[in-house]
Amino acid sequence: MKHILFTFTFLLLHICCFPQEEQDDSTATLQEVTVRAFEQNRKQSNSATAVKYIEFNNGDRNNKTSLVNGFNTVAGVRMEERSPGSYRINIRGSSLRSPFGVRNVKVYWNDIPVTDPGGNTYFNQFAWNNFSYIEIFKGPAGSLYGAGTGGLILMNNFRRWQPGISLEYVGGTYNLHNIFMAARFGKNENKNLLTYAHNQTGGYRMQSALRRDNFSWITQMKISDKQQLTASVLFSDMYYQTPGALTLAEYNADPKAARPAAGGFPSAVNARAAIYQQNMTAGLTSAYQISKNVKNTTTLYGAFNRVKNPAVRNYERRTEPSAGGRTVFNWIKKPGDQSNLQIVAGSEFQQGWFNTQVARNRNGNPDTLQTNDDINYTAYYFFLQGDLTVNEGWFINTGFSLNKTKVSFTRLSSYPVVKQSRSYRNEPAPRISIRKNISNNWHIKGTVSRGFSPPTIAELLPSTGVISTGLEAEYGWNTEVSMGYNLFHNRLRLEAAGFNFRLNNALVQRRDISGADFFVNAGNIKQRGLEFTADLFPLLFRSIIAYSNLNFAYTFNYFRYGSFVRGTDDFSGKTVPSVPARTFSALADLQFKKGFYSYTTYYAASSIFLNDGNTASAGAYHLLGWRIGRRKTLQNKYKLNIYAGADNLFDETYSLGNDINAPAGRFFNAAPRRNYYAGISLQWIKQPAKK
Repeated sequence: MKHILFTFTFLLLHICCFPQEEQDDSTATLQEVTVRAFEQNRKQSNSATAVKYIEFNNGDRNNKTSLVNGFNTVAGVRMEERSPGSYRINIRGSSLRSPFGVRNVKVYWNDIPVTDPGGNTYFNQFAWNNFSYIEIFKGPAGSLYGAGTGGLILMNNFRRWQPGISLEYVGGTYNLHNIFMAARFGKNENKNLLTYAHNQTGGYRMQSALRRDNFSWITQMKISDKQQLTASVLFSDMYYQTPGALTLAEYNADPKAARPAAGGFPSAVNARAAIYQQNMTAGLTSAYQISKNVKNTTTLYGAFNRVKNPAVRNYERRTEPSAGGRTVFNWIKKPGDQSNLQIVAGSEFQQGWFNTQVARNRNGNPDTLQTNDDINYTAYYFFLQGDLTVNEGWFINTGFSLNKTKVSFTRLSSYPVVKQSRSYRNEPAPRISIRKNISNNWHIKGTVSRGFSPPTIAELLPSTGVISTGLEAEYGWNTEVSMGYNLFHNRLRLEAAGFNFRLNNALVQRRDISGADFFVNAGNIKQRGLEFTADLFPLLFRSIIAYSNLNFAYTFNYFRYGSFVRGTDDFSGKTVPSVPARTFSALADLQFKKGFYSYTTYYAASSIFLNDGNTASAGAYHLLGWRIGRRKTLQNKYKLNIYAGADNLFDETYSLGNDINAPAGRFFNAAPRRNYYAGISLQWIKQPAKK
C-alpha cells in the first residue's frame, strides 16, 4: 500500500509541479491513429475493431534493451522477461502454453508473417528501432489471420518518415551498452530505411549475459499510379545465456544465482547454458489498384532460423527454413455519402522444412546424438470478410476463415525410420464486431469470435523428445463488450472492456522430474476479465508546459479451470497459473518548452500462482521508473537528446517470467533490482530543397 501511495503522490507532483518542452512528432498522442488490423485502414473512431498501440511515447521509456515496459502499458497484455533475450507475451492468458518464447500470438512485420509455420515467433530478434508503431489486437483473430486464440501483433514502419540520419548510445548498470543507427533516404515515391542495433548487457543474474546485433532494410517504391512495392529484410544474430530457474530457498538466499547442479544434472554455468540464434526474414509486398473499387495486396516471403541451445539436460540444434505468401483482395463501394461497404477475400500459405537434433551436452558442446527429426509443417487458410458503415453511426465488421494444418515427423536417429503425422482440417474461425457511435464522444462495441489453435512444433516435439501427435487443437468462443467516452474536447479518454472466453482442449504446460517440458490438453478454461484505460492530456501552466499526459491501465482477470483431471489430480475450479489476477500501470509524461522532459512509469502486479494445484505462488510487486532529459534543436536540422533514468526505484526483489508447473519447485527467475542508465542521441534531418 505504501508503494501505491508514494507513486500516486509522485505522479501528482510530477504533473502539477514540473514544466516541459514542445512535443515532437513521435509523441503526438492527440493525433488520432489509423487502424490497419483487419483491413480497416481508417481512423480509430470509425473502426469496429478494438486495437491498442505501442508508439514511441509509451515504448521509449527505459534503456531500450527490450519492449517489456511498452507492452505492459496495455491493459490485458503482459510481457515477461525470464532473462535478457528470453521473452514471453501474454495476451489474456495466452502464455499458458509458453515455457519460453512467444506462441499462440500471430505476429506480422510490414505485412510479412513473422510467426513461423510451426506456430513459434522469435520476438527477441526485434530491436527497438525496427518499427514505427505496433498494433495489438486481443483475443481470437483467426477470421483474417489464421490459427490462434491469443491475439495479433502488427509491427509497421514508415508511419512517419523524413530523410535523415540518427545515432544513439545508451549505457548503464550491468555493463549495458546499446547502439542504434538509422538512415532514411530517398523521396516520398521511393523511401528507404536502413537500421542497425547492438544490444549488450552482462545481466543481473549469473549466466545471463546478452549480445544482439540487428540489421533491417525497408524500401518502398511507387512503380506507377496503380502499384507500390515494399521490400523488407530483417537479420539478427544474438547470443544470450540462460541461468535457469531457482527454488524458493535458492531465490531467497541469492536471487542473482544461476541454477545449481542437482539431481544428476550440471549447473547452468557448467553446462554453459545459452542460446545461439540467427534469424533472417525477407519479403516483398505488392499493392496494386486493379480498378477504382478493387485493390490487391500480395506478400511473398522467405525466412531462415538457426538455433543452438546447450542446456542442463542436452544440446539442441535447430534449422528452420520456411516460405509463404499472403494475398488480399479489397473491394470498396460507397452506397451513399456516409455509408461504405468493403469486401475482403484472400488466403495465406506457409510451409516449413525443419530439422531438430538433440545430443548430450558436454561442457557446452554436443556429444552423443539422441534424436534427429525432420519436420514438415504446412499451414494455410482462406478468409472472407465484410465491412459495412451505415450513416457514420454503425460500423459492422464480420469475417470467416477455414484453416488447415498438417505436420509430419520423421525420426532419423532410430531404425527402422518411422514417420508420424497429424492433420487439423477445415477448422472454422468466424468473427463479428459491431460499433455504435452514440454521439461524437461516446461509443459502444461488441465482438463475438471463435478461435482455433493447433499445437505448435515446440508442443508436438517438446524437450522430453517424445513426439506428441495425439495432442488436440484448442478452440473456444470469445464474447467481448467495450465502451468508450471522451470528455473535454478529447483531452480525457475513458475506455472499459469486459470479455468472456471459454477455451476447450486448452494446451497446458507441464514438466517432468528432469525439468523437461511437455504438454497436455486440459478439459476447458473459463477466462473472464475486465480492462480499464484512461488517457488524460491536461493543459497546465501553458506558458512553460508544452505537453503533459497521464495514462492509466487496469486489468482484472478471473481465469479458472473448468473440468481438468489428470490421473489422480483434480484441478477443476483452480486458478490458472502464470496470469496475475490484477495488474495496474500508470504513465506520466511532461515536456518543457525549454527542452527538458520527464517520463514516469509505474507498474504493479498481484501475486501469481505457479502450478495447476495452486500450492505455490510468486509475490506481488511494484515497479517505479523515472527518466529525465533534454532535447535541443540546432540550426533547424540537428536534434540532440540527452537523458538519464532509473528502473525499479523501489529496489524490489521479484520474479518476472516464472517457470510454470516446474518440478522440485524451480519456479523463480529473478529480475534486476534498482538499475540506472544514460543515453545520448543525435539526429540530422535533411531539409527540403528551396524552390
